[in-house]
Amino acid sequence: MPETQDVKNENDSFRTTLATADQTGKRKWVYPKKPKGKYTKYRDIVSTCLLLFLFISPFIKIKGNPLFLFDILNRQFYIFGAYFSPSDFYLFAIGLVTSVVFIIVFTVIYGRIFCGWICPQTIFMEHIFRKIEYLIEGDRNKQIRLDKQNWDSEKIRKKLLKWTIFAIISFIISNLFLSYIIGIDALKKIVIEGPSENISTFLGLLIFTSLFYFVFAWFREQACTFICPYGRLQGVLIDKDTINVAYDFIRGESTAGRCKWKKNEDRKTLGKGDCIDCGQCVAVCPTGIDIRNGSQLECVNCTACIDACDEVMTKIGFPTGLIKYASENMIEKRSKFKFTPRVNAYTLVLIILVSVCTSLLFIRSSVETKFLKETGTQFSVEDNLIVDEYQFIFANKTTENKNLNVKVIQPTNAEIFLLGYGTHFSIKAKSTLKGIATVKIPKSTLKNTKEEIIIGVFDDKGKKIDQYKTNFIGPSNLRF
Repeated sequence: MPETQDVKNENDSFRTTLATADQTGKRKWVYPKKPKGKYTKYRDIVSTCLLLFLFISPFIKIKGNPLFLFDILNRQFYIFGAYFSPSDFYLFAIGLVTSVVFIIVFTVIYGRIFCGWICPQTIFMEHIFRKIEYLIEGDRNKQIRLDKQNWDSEKIRKKLLKWTIFAIISFIISNLFLSYIIGIDALKKIVIEGPSENISTFLGLLIFTSLFYFVFAWFREQACTFICPYGRLQGVLIDKDTINVAYDFIRGESTAGRCKWKKNEDRKTLGKGDCIDCGQCVAVCPTGIDIRNGSQLECVNCTACIDACDEVMTKIGFPTGLIKYASENMIEKRSKFKFTPRVNAYTLVLIILVSVCTSLLFIRSSVETKFLKETGTQFSVEDNLIVDEYQFIFANKTTENKNLNVKVIQPTNAEIFLLGYGTHFSIKAKSTLKGIATVKIPKSTLKNTKEEIIIGVFDDKGKKIDQYKTNFIGPSNLRF
């Protein structure tokens, strides 16, 4: 009975405290036990693949273009080897909205599976820095004992070794992310030239190295709890149908609540649940929470508690799955997952946005064309031809030089002339060409003062690659 009462008191007050802070607000350091089990192996595989992709991607090129590059300073962006200029910002905006909706849909259905399996913070922390910490300082109990002991030679040696390796890895990660901004070739050049020739870049690297070191050596799970907005968003999105890492409280608590395990006892007859209150689910949690207290802000769905609980259940001969992926309704009603109207609505919106994004990518022209009416200019008359002036802008959104020609598609008897170029011109890769163009239309063709015309741009093989619709302004009285 005393044990049951203690658990009840904890459950009554758990939402008034943080797992990583005491009543005074002082930081409570989390010493997670090294996880092992089925889900841990799966996460190791996923994280290894993602880390390999992250570290290898800067070296991959498609037709001489980097696989990914986000050069904000020079306004050059490469995604899967395709070049995107600032004029393609609308695609970025639509892609961002699609990504947000995608995350919302998956959060509504599967909770924070992104945090536990894909988030860079979790992958770097749990699959690089934490593993190094286990290797140097040992598992949970050894880490606690090491931190409590005096600063003897063992503690100094282990701490300095860990901190040094953490700093080196943080510096490598900073260089990795820099390669996604300036490109691997530019990074190689900086490395060869040395810090003295690139003071500002080197100082920036040191700042980001310090930031990464601070996050992974000290701040750790606090980034998920206090900094990341996704945890706050989760509280708005999840409901009783959302699948999360959840504790089966009906099976675990029963009428007598959580009770310690005694060999050969009949727990069902005594009204005891399957939870033997071993605390292993708490010991392995990287954010220090007790999953048995229900859905919590700090939970990142890392599945460490599932593996820990399944191991204990197997050892004592109980069925696994006391902690599992399930929704609250699935636990309470013993039902299977069902798609709700809200999930269906989110999914429909996501499909529409993905379709729009895909369509825009396919119809995106390699050369962007604009013909803007010159401000303050009026038409002129030349031998029964009405002449208008336009400012033209051609933006080559590829990494290849283009030989192009231009002509008026509608009306067919209209003529266009680019001052200084004629109708044929060349434009360099990733560059913009600007100038003045004149369009001449026979006055007999004009029916209204304002007529819509279509100007087409063609490559040297005669294939149309873009067109632009604009207005041609003629005289108000066409009978003169």
